Amino acid sequence: MKNNPKGYVSFVLHAHLPFVHHPESEDYLEEQWLFEAISETYIPLLLNFEKLVNEHVDFRITMSMTPPLLNMLDNKLLQERYIKYLQKHIELSEKEIKRNEDNKTVQNLSKYYFDRYSHDLHVFKDIYKCNIIQGFKHFQDIGVLEIITCGATHGYFPILYVNEKTVRAQIAVGVQCYEKYFGRKPRGIWLPECGYVPEADKYLREFGIEYVITETHGILYANPTPIYGTFAPIVSPDGVVAFGRDMESSRQVWSSINGYPGDFNYREWYRDIGYDAPYDYIKPYIATNGARVPTGIKYYRITGKDCPKDFYNPVWAWDSINKQAGHFFDCRERQILEAAKFTQNPPIILCPYDAELYGHWWYEGPDWLYTLFKKIYYDKCDFDLITPSEYIDKYPNMQVSTPCRSSWGANGYSEVWLNQSNDYVHRHLHVAGDRMVELANLYPNENNETSLGRALNQCARELLLAQSSDWLFIITNGTMVDYAKKRIKDHIGRFTKLYYQIKNNNIDDDFLNKINEIDCIFPEIDYNIYK
Repeated sequence: MKNNPKGYVSFVLHAHLPFVHHPESEDYLEEQWLFEAISETYIPLLLNFEKLVNEHVDFRITMSMTPPLLNMLDNKLLQERYIKYLQKHIELSEKEIKRNEDNKTVQNLSKYYFDRYSHDLHVFKDIYKCNIIQGFKHFQDIGVLEIITCGATHGYFPILYVNEKTVRAQIAVGVQCYEKYFGRKPRGIWLPECGYVPEADKYLREFGIEYVITETHGILYANPTPIYGTFAPIVSPDGVVAFGRDMESSRQVWSSINGYPGDFNYREWYRDIGYDAPYDYIKPYIATNGARVPTGIKYYRITGKDCPKDFYNPVWAWDSINKQAGHFFDCRERQILEAAKFTQNPPIILCPYDAELYGHWWYEGPDWLYTLFKKIYYDKCDFDLITPSEYIDKYPNMQVSTPCRSSWGANGYSEVWLNQSNDYVHRHLHVAGDRMVELANLYPNENNETSLGRALNQCARELLLAQSSDWLFIITNGTMVDYAKKRIKDHIGRFTKLYYQIKNNNIDDDFLNKINEIDCIFPEIDYNIYK
């Protein structure tokens, strides 16, 4: 790290997927969300962190790893199914090598996918023993990665706070899950959907959370107005530090018009052999109902709107990676040198992104991070990489100001999670939240081994799973809507059925066992968090 840098850049990647676990059937395509993310995002990030460490590059990065994701990564059934997923992709890419014998360009790409999926299998089984959580924990333990937590199931605080005990439970379970997997307390939290409400601060402090990540306008419209904008964190009256997203660096990566992932040399996400290959040939590798779906094997680059699609060229992609890492580097240098003229402490530029952008949506993203981090380490510049915790430790004095109620997403004020397409859900969530608090107070400290204790804990799980903001997001965006609606209906239905069985002292153990096998998140949960 540099001596007395003029400023800092802090990357925060939000690694999150909703809890999808269907032991009753292998036909749910939604389970592949996890498998794609492991192969395209989580393993590539781990491999690049390892390369940087082995090359003695001192870097810093922050990641949230949400409780649903951690529970899925730790699930034996899903680990087994991921191995089957890889074996199927290895088999398909091997067939592709033969099918494309007459086109050496495509055949080389087929070999590339064969090697990549084979390596994923080796890394997952042989290096990490099916437990990539330990891989991330290792990098946290050696000091290059800071892992932060999230709400238990990504429940959206600006709506849930109607009953504050449901927000408290989201925070409590999120912290408990983090401690289980990482053996320490989290210092920071990624607020689900960056949804900030001041009412949550007292619960964040209760469970030891020091800082949150907010959307840009959460800082810019804070009260009183922050002197340094998003170039410095603020601290709320309750003592929670808030870091705001930097708009300029976000646009350079996120923008659908001129963001880096749209470079014509990068891999085209939408063009996939699941849609292109002959139907009878590809049928064993797509949906069991015969619907064509992506396989992950993609041969084309983005190319450009007015050009016929051209084949992907990894060498050209690396050329774009190097150019764009240089561009990002130069832009942050200029930004920091300008901001440093006006800030009391060295400015911090916070760069928060969905982790799955890196690798899944932007295939080259993990390699871009690797290249950028090496460039920051080796090239002459006036800034360093830093984690939010390190920045707080270095510069503990900051302006007291209450962040604005806010979120990220379209228009920045909850519209994605509360609109005409999904507003009907919230009355059910609020009723279930009130009923969960009622149960916790009616039956305090029940033994977890009794039917009643197990039913109360399962009610807590069903409520948390129903509260996942992902289902509301999916309904708004119009993708996999039937599945999202089914999940809400299933969890509220199971909760309600158990609620009445508990109240009537008539618990159906067969029903309880069945739903506990499916909705097995948070095995150590204690319903008393709702008291």
